Amino acid sequence: MNIALVTDQAFEVDRAARTASPLSVRGLTVSYGQTPAIFSVDMTVRAGAMTAIVGPNGAGKSTLLKAALGVVTPLAGSVSVFGQPLAKMRDRIAYVPQRASVDWDFPTRVIDVVMMGLYRQLGLLGRIRAKHRAQAMNCLERVGMTDFATRQIGQLSGGQQQRVFLARALAQDADIYVLDEPFAGVDAATEKAIIAVLKELRDTGRTVLAVHHDLTTVPDYFDDVVLLNTQVVAAGPVVDTFTETNLQAAYGGRLATARVDPESAAG
Repeated sequence: MNIALVTDQAFEVDRAARTASPLSVRGLTVSYGQTPAIFSVDMTVRAGAMTAIVGPNGAGKSTLLKAALGVVTPLAGSVSVFGQPLAKMRDRIAYVPQRASVDWDFPTRVIDVVMMGLYRQLGLLGRIRAKHRAQAMNCLERVGMTDFATRQIGQLSGGQQQRVFLARALAQDADIYVLDEPFAGVDAATEKAIIAVLKELRDTGRTVLAVHHDLTTVPDYFDDVVLLNTQVVAAGPVVDTFTETNLQAAYGGRLATARVDPESAAG
């Protein structure tokens, strides 16, 4: 067998996968001071799937998202969106940051926050019309927040605030939805509402990528998983990748309470 030919074929398969992928990163490295937060990370997100990034505290999960979105500047590596440079394709991505990173004291109403997601239609000085308000209200309806449209954002509970930021992302009508710990600090009803919306997006062909912290719900919520601990430990479909062996490799001695139910992971 011609080894050079096999290598070339493997390269072409990898390149085709990255071109088709909604989001692909290669060799992504970010350092804060002398300590790498992530090192030489490769990740190819499958189109039309829900993918979780999981790993221990300090594993670089949020950093990976921010570097992939250009929020932080990597030391090395590349990012492509549908095979194109990130800079050309930002409008196809909607980002929901960690709730703790947002200034909730900023005086603005819920409806105004959601209409921020319509910036592509409005432009910097665009006039807000009735159709724009109707679009925003529709997004609030999808997350169960229409009754709070005129409420100040700082007056809402944590779960309600998270729903509003998801509504803002929905208003962008993006192809890729990237969320940083969307279920952190929310009540059970909000978690149920959010996962229902995300699965609806997936079922209509959109791609969802989320940092997730609750290992017990990974098999129920996600199709694919990336196990991260500064570097990628394992990645792929949940049924194949979300195993006790891979989790122990990612978490080491820090995996104390979470365990994988093989029947759940296979279902």
